Amino acid sequence: MTGRTGSGGVGRACSRPGTPPRAGGVRRPGRDRDRGSGTVLALGLIAVLMVLTLAVVGLARAVHARGTAQTAADLGALAAAAAVQRPTGTEPCVAARTVVAANDAELTGCTVTGEVAVVSTAAAVAGVGGGDAGAGGRLLARATARAGPAP
Repeated sequence: MTGRTGSGGVGRACSRPGTPPRAGGVRRPGRDRDRGSGTVLALGLIAVLMVLTLAVVGLARAVHARGTAQTAADLGALAAAAAVQRPTGTEPCVAARTVVAANDAELTGCTVTGEVAVVSTAAAVAGVGGGDAGAGGRLLARATARAGPAP
């Protein structure tokens, strides 16, 4: 006997010829072990994605801080060199400190030799640590720039 018997689809149905019908409510052994494994897999993937997202955000913050420190160093060195070449009564390192502070960084070094100014800066990585620059676990991005006449 293959297929359905009787009229209107009432009777026994076989999925394949020669396959005995399954009794209602009886489960195959071993299939219950896999229940919920998709949920565990999905939670694991979500956790991995969250860790990767946090890593990428941290890296983006560090790159931004490095750009801030380099921009502040470049502009501070230009301000110091301009103060040397066009004396206005302002000391070159004071001019550099003002420009660096306006660019959200901290002046960590300033050297003027002749008409050449070398400025070093540090900028804090946003959202990491606290306290004074360099202390308290705060991460700093550092940069140095030189400005003056061509050598």
